[in-house]
Amino acid sequence: MARPPRPTPTPRSSAGVRSASKTPRGVLQVDWPFFGELCRVLALKVFREYDPEVVIGIAKAGVIPGAVVASILQRDFASIAITREGSVIAGPPRLVTGKRVLLVDETCESGNTMKLALAAVRDLKPAAVKTAVSFKTGTYKPDFHALENENFIILPWDLEVIVNGEIVVRPDYRAKLKETS
Repeated sequence: MARPPRPTPTPRSSAGVRSASKTPRGVLQVDWPFFGELCRVLALKVFREYDPEVVIGIAKAGVIPGAVVASILQRDFASIAITREGSVIAGPPRLVTGKRVLLVDETCESGNTMKLALAAVRDLKPAAVKTAVSFKTGTYKPDFHALENENFIILPWDLEVIVNGEIVVRPDYRAKLKETS
């Protein structure tokens, strides 16, 4: 039985799309080795200034750098899920109570997602909580970031999707890549 076609996913506002106030200068296509380097940089920055006991990744894309940073720091990892509409649909685990927490997302433009996640974590009374992102892309200032960037970002886990049963480069990303070549 064939599955009905799914719509092409749209990028989260923090990853590929910029607010009208800031136009991207180009495209930064991140491959897996570069992503690994960014995670190592982020983990080192955190290690030098903060000692989290728990790392929380913001789903979907923040769980990827969050899990890698947690692994490098040899810390427990969990996730929190927030909808595009701004609702927390899977909160942080209660184990954050009384612990030092690092909250991780892939990018941060306005800080809206990070602020929602911070509120959910703070509701559980951690000893401390700090924020980290792979890419600082906007005006929000996380405690830690690996790279400040003004480009449209294409992450390695977002590059390809299934369209009509085939794995292809996301059509919106294909168009963005053509603009810059």
